[in-house]
Amino acid sequence: MAAETLAGFPERFQRALDDLCALVSGHPIIAEGWGLRPELVTPVIDSPRRMIVMVPTPEFRDRQVRELSRPTSLGHRVSDPARAQVNRLGRDRLVAEDAVRQAHHFGIRVIEIDGSRDAEAIAEIAADHFGPYLRQ
Repeated sequence: MAAETLAGFPERFQRALDDLCALVSGHPIIAEGWGLRPELVTPVIDSPRRMIVMVPTPEFRDRQVRELSRPTSLGHRVSDPARAQVNRLGRDRLVAEDAVRQAHHFGIRVIEIDGSRDAEAIAEIAADHFGPYLRQ
């Protein structure tokens, strides 16, 4: 599942890139998404500082699954929901680990989301990181 997901990212990225290129703005544009992979984004940015990779820690992901309904929703019927959930979480873990490896390879900052900081604190970290570009 992880290999299939990773193999599909280039096509999805191209569609996202087409959409982003169609935007006209006098200001920097911030894009986010699970398909914006370091190995795909790096060739189209002028500095690795123009990207952050955020990934949940396994403990945070486990807590999400225990406490929230969305992470446990499969979105379609399967014959073995418990196994499907284990497979999906395993895929997500492998894809996240790959994103971290790729980010480190390209010198891109990684922020692990572990639940110890609220959304406002994470937004402040991102704003500080992107500050030089946002003040243009």
